[in-house]
Amino acid sequence: MSLSNIQQVIEELDRIILYCENKQSRQAYFAALYRAMTESVKNGIEKGVFNDSNRMEKLDIIFATRYLDAWNCNNQSQPCSTSWITAFASTTNNNLTVIQHLVLGINTHINLDLAIAAAETAPGLTIFDLQQDFEKINQIIAALTNEVQLRLEKIWWPMRLLRNIVNSREKAVINFSISTARKTSWANAVALASANELNRINYITGIDNTVNKVAHRIISPGYLANTILMPVRWLEYKDVRKVISVLKQPLPVNLSKP
Repeated sequence: MSLSNIQQVIEELDRIILYCENKQSRQAYFAALYRAMTESVKNGIEKGVFNDSNRMEKLDIIFATRYLDAWNCNNQSQPCSTSWITAFASTTNNNLTVIQHLVLGINTHINLDLAIAAAETAPGLTIFDLQQDFEKINQIIAALTNEVQLRLEKIWWPMRLLRNIVNSREKAVINFSISTARKTSWANAVALASANELNRINYITGIDNTVNKVAHRIISPGYLANTILMPVRWLEYKDVRKVISVLKQPLPVNLSKP
C-alpha cells in the first residue's frame, strides 16, 4: 500500500472500521484505538510538538502501512507476520475481554512494527536523532490506552478491579507492560537501524516469534488472571457494534512542544 500523508492513513482506518462494523468483527477494536492514535500524531505534527514534523509524518506512514498491509493480507488469506496472524485470529475468541483484544494489537504494533518503522525512517546512526519523537509516539499509545481503560471502567465496573490489580502487580493480569514494550521496541529499532539486509531479515523473524509468544500469554494469562477477567467478560457488551461505538469516541491527548 502506498500512502503519502497521514490523512490517507486515517481514511484507510475508517475503511477498516466501517468494514468491521458491517461484519461485527472485533478487529475494529484495535483499528479504532489506532485511529485515535494517528489523529493525535496528526494534531501533534500540526502543532509542532515533534522535533522534526516531516520525519514524524514519514515514520507514522511507514508505521501505519505495516498494520494496514497486515490487515489486508490477513483479510485476503495472504501471508503476514506471525504475531499479526495471532492477533487477528484472536478476534473470533469470545472468551477474551475488550482490553485483551486491544493489547494484542498494541503488542504487535509496538514491539514489532514500531521498531521496524523507526529503523526504516532513520537508518544507521540517525536513529538516535529520532529517540525523543519515538518516545512521544509511545506516550500517545500509553495515554490513549489509559483513556480507553477509564472509559471502559465507567461502563463495566469490574474493570476498576482489573485496573487496580494491573497497576499494583506490574500488569501481571494480562502479562503485558507498555513501558517494557517501549524500551524493547527502541532497543530493537537501534539494532535494526545498523543491521545489514540478511541480519535484518533474521532479526525481524526473531522479534516476530518473541512477540507472538507474548501474544499467547495475553490470550492465556493463567488461571488466576482468567478468574479476575471473568466478571469483566460477563458484563461487557455482547454486541460488537456497541463496543466499537464506545471505542470510536474521541480520545484527546495533549503533547507539549519540545
